[in-house]
Amino acid sequence: MSGFLRQFAQGPGLPFAQVVQQNDIQVLLDRHCPPWREDVYTPAVTLALFVGQAVDPDPSLRQAVARFAAQRQRDGLPSISTDTGAYCKARQRFSENALAELARGVGQRTLAFAPPRWTWQGRDVKVVDGTTLSMPDTPANQKAYPQSRSQKPGIGFPLMRAVVLFSLAVGAVLDAAFGPYRGKETGETALFRQIHQRLQWGDVVLADRYYCSYFEFALLQELGVDLVARLHQCRSHDFRQGKRLSNGDRLVTWEKPQRPTWMDQETYDRLPDQIHIRLTRILLPDANKRTSRVIVATTLLDIERFPKKALGQLYRLRWHGELDLRSLKCVLQMDVLRCNSPEMVRKEIRTHLLAYNLIRKVMAQAAKVHDKDPRHLSFKATLQLLAAFAHNLRECRNATLAEICDRLWYAIVEHPVGNRPDRLEPRRKKRRPKPYKMLDTSRAEARKLETAGR
Repeated sequence: MSGFLRQFAQGPGLPFAQVVQQNDIQVLLDRHCPPWREDVYTPAVTLALFVGQAVDPDPSLRQAVARFAAQRQRDGLPSISTDTGAYCKARQRFSENALAELARGVGQRTLAFAPPRWTWQGRDVKVVDGTTLSMPDTPANQKAYPQSRSQKPGIGFPLMRAVVLFSLAVGAVLDAAFGPYRGKETGETALFRQIHQRLQWGDVVLADRYYCSYFEFALLQELGVDLVARLHQCRSHDFRQGKRLSNGDRLVTWEKPQRPTWMDQETYDRLPDQIHIRLTRILLPDANKRTSRVIVATTLLDIERFPKKALGQLYRLRWHGELDLRSLKCVLQMDVLRCNSPEMVRKEIRTHLLAYNLIRKVMAQAAKVHDKDPRHLSFKATLQLLAAFAHNLRECRNATLAEICDRLWYAIVEHPVGNRPDRLEPRRKKRRPKPYKMLDTSRAEARKLETAGR
């Protein structure tokens, strides 16, 4: 077991030396995983292969099992069948709670690893953002995560809404919540309330205008957390009202609205009748060198410690949340999930979050060693370098491990990302798709129509 756990940290596609501790993995597996009879696909083996699928360009079960069979041959172990059935059953037995706890643990340790210079004004900033994920069109997935009403039955795909909490300093995922795309208490703010406990006293939450509400501000203030969000479009922003702090900077008072249906009476009574909100008008340049006015609402009321310019610079960093979601969905291929049951879909997401955090931890290590900002390093280049160094890390001896890690970290910092805060890229494709007709009925009906025409 210990030998494979070392390979989990340094195996093919997973060269995460000094990132996860073998003891931590073993404790989680013992706590969450039931007694395991399988002697080949043990919990540690299953975990390593599952995470390997998240970082492999070919995430199929067949590829994972084939890679494991080849590794066993290189290690001089007995050969195994390349049939995927045994590995698939082992994944089903694996605990979702173990994956979630391991992913959160790596994310929290990555943030704790950050030096003070990576913080904003001495405060930890956490970015919250939501997205949607698609999955295979199976009856179980459709029941748990119904498709959009705009799609006809049989041609749409189940849709999940996810809200992810990122660290602005290191980019790691601190927690995530999932739910159906539609229905009661399935919005982004409802999912965000499920992970409020991951916030700590003194944090600053950076969000878009969807989170700008009285109750979100009040609930976060109870936790000792400040919120910075763009003013919601339904809120008036008359700068002639309130107390003037500076030019384009006002202090206003929001009254408590009526109790929403999702909030219990005890919580509603506990919240204050009024909260003080600072409204700041900032100017954002666009791609045409013009400026647009944006109103930012926040509970950071100290204008000397948090001047207007600093708030404007902070709000512009909210875009990192979009970039982090892009890394998860595009680089790690999490936008279209592959599992056929809701339970396995959630495990698949947790595994992607674990793999993402492991890569972020390596980026943070490289940045700290070479005195760089991890936000200035390329996520995709780091993933490519990890794959390129995988064989060397797995086959090296302990005496040369530190030297190889130093070379890896140096290679990572050689690939910075460009500073393009006002970059404009229209969401349009130049390459034309093949001229196939769109599927506007279920596939079964399409087959009948196709055969009837012959």
